[in-house]
Amino acid sequence: MRVMTHVPLQLLSRVAAEHPDVELVLVPQQGEPPADARGDVLLTMAWGSPNLGALVQRGVRWVHAYGTGVNAFPFDALGDRILTCSRGASAIPISEWVLAMLLAFEKGLPDSWIHEPPENWNMAGLGGLHGKTLSLLGVGGIATAVAERARAFGMRLLAHRRSAASIPIPGVERARDFHHLLAEADHLVVAAPATRETRGILGRDAFAAIQRGAHLVNVARGELVDQAALREALDDGRVACASLDTVDPEPLPAGHWLYSHPKVRLSPHISWSAPGALDRLVAPFVENLHRFRRGEPLLGLVDLAAGY
Repeated sequence: MRVMTHVPLQLLSRVAAEHPDVELVLVPQQGEPPADARGDVLLTMAWGSPNLGALVQRGVRWVHAYGTGVNAFPFDALGDRILTCSRGASAIPISEWVLAMLLAFEKGLPDSWIHEPPENWNMAGLGGLHGKTLSLLGVGGIATAVAERARAFGMRLLAHRRSAASIPIPGVERARDFHHLLAEADHLVVAAPATRETRGILGRDAFAAIQRGAHLVNVARGELVDQAALREALDDGRVACASLDTVDPEPLPAGHWLYSHPKVRLSPHISWSAPGALDRLVAPFVENLHRFRRGEPLLGLVDLAAGY
């Protein structure tokens, strides 16, 4: 079996270790593929490649995206090929980042650190997580990992999903509707995929419904948040703080207001980063390669119609 890959071979040692008889063929991301580039499988980036359409014509039956979010993937180039992704692979480090942001907000970090004698010693007005409501927009792997960690702090957990399906996360209540999710939120964590239906879901109407003084945390995609509406909500105090690991566009241009707003905590899409993070992205592909060779159902299937 041959696997064509856009992912550098030095990141695929686990593939070689578990599938020593599989030939890994590095192919360029642009231009006409080499004449001898063929394979049953294509391992590509989460945003695809300019030559994806040509590559899938080289015998490819299954495409795997090396990433968790596929909102930028060129689905039209796939034809009838199966697409999977490494969904959930970054849930642990991202959930840790979320909890760090929640604690930083409640405990006034880093503002409560001192570098000279303060006006008052042994006195502060810090908040806490215990008893607070954590509203989850999204019920996938990241939301599950966040909920698992937030339960340890005694938080009330509330989630919303568009379908009638039950909430598959232990200990999480289902919000009556989207406005209920927002109105109850002390902390709102955005962990939903970016689709046609979710783009701009947090706009003026949503921020008008959110509990005053709420803390917004976005680890999904920047397109889910109307940033002009967010700025208004921050300025009038409806949203007390926005901890953003993802924005629109990425990277932000120099001088963008999000860099300097006093109520924004901005990081450059790094919540996934942790020791072994890149190997975690490869692990679902390695497992799926076993399944593909045995003719078993693959994990992390992307619904091309839904977009995730």
